[in-house]
Amino acid sequence: MRERLVSLYRKFRNWMQGVDAHERTLTLLGAMFAHQISTKRNISSLHEVEFRVFSQWGDDGIIQWLLARMPELPKTFIEFGVEDYSESTTRFLTLNNNWRGLVMDGSPEKIARLGGQKWFWRHDLTATSHFLTRDNINKIIEEWADEEKLGLLHIDVDGNDFWLWDAIQCITPSIVIVEYNALFGSERAITVPYVENFQRHTAHYSGQYAGASLAAITWLGQKKGYALIGTNSAGNNAYYVHVSELTEEVRSVAVDIAFVKSNFRDSRDRRGRMTYLSFEERQSLIRGLPMFNVLTGELEPF
Repeated sequence: MRERLVSLYRKFRNWMQGVDAHERTLTLLGAMFAHQISTKRNISSLHEVEFRVFSQWGDDGIIQWLLARMPELPKTFIEFGVEDYSESTTRFLTLNNNWRGLVMDGSPEKIARLGGQKWFWRHDLTATSHFLTRDNINKIIEEWADEEKLGLLHIDVDGNDFWLWDAIQCITPSIVIVEYNALFGSERAITVPYVENFQRHTAHYSGQYAGASLAAITWLGQKKGYALIGTNSAGNNAYYVHVSELTEEVRSVAVDIAFVKSNFRDSRDRRGRMTYLSFEERQSLIRGLPMFNVLTGELEPF
């Protein structure tokens, strides 16, 4: 029995060492790419500086390019909706740049997995489980930030993204990244109506009825003093910089220029199975569902 336990331990140890070595290699390669893109100046689009280490799409590269253009940023971040942090826009920022951060997810189990990561102790990373609402978000942020300036905020909760940013009053980050829903198009300033316990697959089985349009989030950003500077090439993350931080290189762009039609196919059927539908087919699934127009303050069908 003892020999079997020792054998299992050795196999587990070797597996963990392999995972650790793989992640170190990824981080090293990412650092090399970060150095390379830091020299790029006057880019025509954020797409030119994308690369992926731990982000789901090319956002690691975009963030590293912004850091090179904005060297005085406070080295702190907050990210919502990180799951277990396996794929995240701030994980490379943590490991490569040693930023201090707060990450949150609604699943206690996923946050527990994050806390068990081998590298977790090496960084000043706070991981908590909260289901964020308009009523609790400021208190949660204030308790962690304690009036400290924030370099970056990323909101990705697959639902009340617009409403959560609208509710945040206690911080003014230099950079804000917000997930948008490209299915809602580039022209209408619309979002799903606020529902405190919103869940995308409960709201509609397809999972496509969630979030807000790029125009709606940009309208809100302008109200808060932010300018849209672009989106990632996947067509889901929009980047905003406080107007006081804009430069000749980090500059504002129009919604119709920044908008990217998403090609990822994450729709599901009523049994929860992936259906791999096209952009137009995914749009058709949610036609007629109620949307909140942020310009008129009224509900209207999609």
